[in-house]
Amino acid sequence: MWTARLLARELGDVSEDHVWRVFRRHGIHLQRRRSWCLSTDPEFAAKAADIVGLYLAPPENALVICVDEKPSIQALERAQGYLRFSDGQTFRGFSDRYKRHGTTTLFGALEVATGLVTTGHYKRRRRIEFLDFMNQLIRQYPADQEIHVILDNLSTHSKKGGTWLARHPNVHFHFTPTNASWLNQIEVWFSILTVRVLRGGSFTSPRDLRGVIDGFTSAWCEDCSPFAWTKEEVHQVTLKRCYADLCN
Repeated sequence: MWTARLLARELGDVSEDHVWRVFRRHGIHLQRRRSWCLSTDPEFAAKAADIVGLYLAPPENALVICVDEKPSIQALERAQGYLRFSDGQTFRGFSDRYKRHGTTTLFGALEVATGLVTTGHYKRRRRIEFLDFMNQLIRQYPADQEIHVILDNLSTHSKKGGTWLARHPNVHFHFTPTNASWLNQIEVWFSILTVRVLRGGSFTSPRDLRGVIDGFTSAWCEDCSPFAWTKEEVHQVTLKRCYADLCN
């Protein structure tokens, strides 16, 4: 990993202080790591407008549902214990040790208008599991209910040649742009689930994990409300700066 001292030594004709001045001028932090996910979908604008339109102005008497899956959630049993300090205080918590008990895959569907969430647990996330979840989902609604489903571009969602949609003419799939699954509101709920339940949790088995997820989902649906989507226009972005620009 590069440091200002190593870079100055490599360049040979500049001081370490000068390297730091250049870094500060351009906002460069050697130890900072950032990540991003940029969409290169040539149809980004049209697909994003379609999704946003469903959020802000859904078709009359139609239901808009966001669907996705959270695969391979680990059932980790974390070692618990306590620390006692010389002043008599005792703190309980989890150590960094844990035991793996397998994984489970969670399918989720969120009603945009109400915030209600439906979940399904599976061992894998193949096309067969996806369609099984969709069958269970649409059975909750009248057979003539028009349903618009927002999905990402995973192959299990968009596999061509399938007959499922032909058998369900009242269901319409809408796909987010490539690498833009953040447009799918179920991802917001998955984030809340992760923070409140999964992160730091201790589970003795996949069944225990699924039970905790179901308990959280039930509690959520008893007092849920829709997410307020306010952004009317979503623009495709590109990287504005990179290290190579320093050479120009």
